[in-house]
Amino acid sequence: MKTRKLGELQVSALGLGCMSMSQSYGAANREESERALNTALDIGYTFLDTASLYGMGHNETLLGEVLPTRRSEFILASKCGIVDREGKRAVDCTPENVKKTCEESLRRLNTDVIDLYYLHRRDFNVPIEESVGALADCVSDGKIRYIGLSECSSTTIRKAHKEHPICAVQSEYSLWSREPEDKVFDCCRELGVGFVPFSPLGRAFLAGVITDMSALGDDDMRQTMPRFLGDNFEQNLKQLTTLREIAASHSCTMAQLALAWVLAQDPNFVPIPGTKHVKYVEENAQAVELEISVSELARVGEVFSGDSVCGDRYAKSHMISLDPEES
Repeated sequence: MKTRKLGELQVSALGLGCMSMSQSYGAANREESERALNTALDIGYTFLDTASLYGMGHNETLLGEVLPTRRSEFILASKCGIVDREGKRAVDCTPENVKKTCEESLRRLNTDVIDLYYLHRRDFNVPIEESVGALADCVSDGKIRYIGLSECSSTTIRKAHKEHPICAVQSEYSLWSREPEDKVFDCCRELGVGFVPFSPLGRAFLAGVITDMSALGDDDMRQTMPRFLGDNFEQNLKQLTTLREIAASHSCTMAQLALAWVLAQDPNFVPIPGTKHVKYVEENAQAVELEISVSELARVGEVFSGDSVCGDRYAKSHMISLDPEES
């Protein structure tokens, strides 16, 4: 697979998001997850993304158990800062918790060093400089190589970068989630910070495979997301017709088309579509090789432009943890 520059890191043009192997989108399947991870490395993925939150340690443990003999073949990214407290999600980026979680991640991942370690969310009760300072101590101690931020505003990125250089910022970005275009992209380019779009397939919606929400389990996280519910879902579905037509004209899948669009937005963007299936690991990789004209990709980008998307990304309980841009 082709490679791209992500801050100071050289990685495959497409990374693999591993969260679904442990939570959120149906039951975990150890055997299929093992095959998916090994297949990814076999066909050229060199960037794997996990987090302490995913499966409450299950996902990091999975990577640590499946890939110990292949650790030198990939750049490992994980995250800290979101915790479970009596069944409720909370953000804790105090220096004490950042360092504690880093130690736990290292043990679960079965590695001496994590290449890229993100703050999973900004903690509004802790100055960003203090959280990043704790990560900087982890860098000095040789436990992590580079520092990242997730879902942070341009203001927060700048403050953090002054405390310690930030290697990469991860935020949701896809055809139907365009918020980073406002200020984050310019900030990252100015500071030389890499950008990692997560959920570049809109949690499989842009792949055109979700047409009936009743087919998803009650514990599927999309059952709580406004874009997937009621009239919002029905209105959003109507907009997939154009994507389906363009994909057919290029003999590719809708998922490959959506990924090609994200890849084309900047030569240093490294999207991390998540999957637990070998089929999609292979299918997604082929998107890197697609050759689609600028005019056609512009047409793709117009499908969900402006205010055409119906519904927020998350339920209100999760939206409040995001770090909005200052007006």
